[in-house]
Amino acid sequence: MKIASFESGGRRTYGLVQGGTVTEAGSAWRERYPDLRSVLDDDALAHLADECTGPALELEDTNVLPVIPDPDKILCIGVNYRPHVEEMGRDVPEKPVVFVRFAGSLVGNRQPVIRPAVSEQYDYEGELAVVIGRPARHVRRADAWNHIAGYTCFMDGSVRDWQRHTMQFTPGKNFHRSGSTGPYLVTRDEVPDPSALVLETRVNGALRQSGSLAELIFDIPFLIEYCSTFAELLPGDIIATGTPGGVGAARKPPVWLKNGDRVAVEIGGIGRLENTVRDE
Repeated sequence: MKIASFESGGRRTYGLVQGGTVTEAGSAWRERYPDLRSVLDDDALAHLADECTGPALELEDTNVLPVIPDPDKILCIGVNYRPHVEEMGRDVPEKPVVFVRFAGSLVGNRQPVIRPAVSEQYDYEGELAVVIGRPARHVRRADAWNHIAGYTCFMDGSVRDWQRHTMQFTPGKNFHRSGSTGPYLVTRDEVPDPSALVLETRVNGALRQSGSLAELIFDIPFLIEYCSTFAELLPGDIIATGTPGGVGAARKPPVWLKNGDRVAVEIGGIGRLENTVRDE
């Protein structure tokens, strides 16, 4: 299944994506499960398709929200591809580099991402994100797949000078509406082997990043094992797995995003996440 969160009639809702349309979950189902996170929380995802009985809407005509509009946690993994480690002049990490994003720092597909007024060093990072489907605490690597609801695209918009103020990444990764997720959740059964996926990021149609998920330093099961050791992962939580080489900061000279630029993160089998840059 492909499931999108969106706005309809001034209210937040969700539904089943088929081709270019999205069919909203029925009113009785939504009364019980008002958002996608609550569906995951009750382990009811397998029944959702049968409950999408509302009108079929053109996806392009809807205001698409982040896949999970209000996750409890958004955990991001830094420098997790060797080409990105090399281009940023870092050592290969012995343990995952983990930082957090706030829900308010993300928008949905086709929504504008905001370049903050205090910086010109606004950069793109295309990523695959994992959405947790079942609570995970002290999960063994071999069991990690059972805790995944599905996958989505992620654009980890980064304000580089603020990211480098200290060794902590938090300020540069959390400017309001600076990143995005989407276009929808693709359930785990549709992606039998995430390591076979290829991620590409384009700016104004020009290819900037291309990487295979097989190149991850720390793979998805290990990340779930590691993160579930220090935190309880809850349904709807997001783990962004890292970005391949080719970011703007590593180019000579650096190439920063500017007003009007179009950023597209595409992962075969997952979808295409597109956003236009707007100045604050």
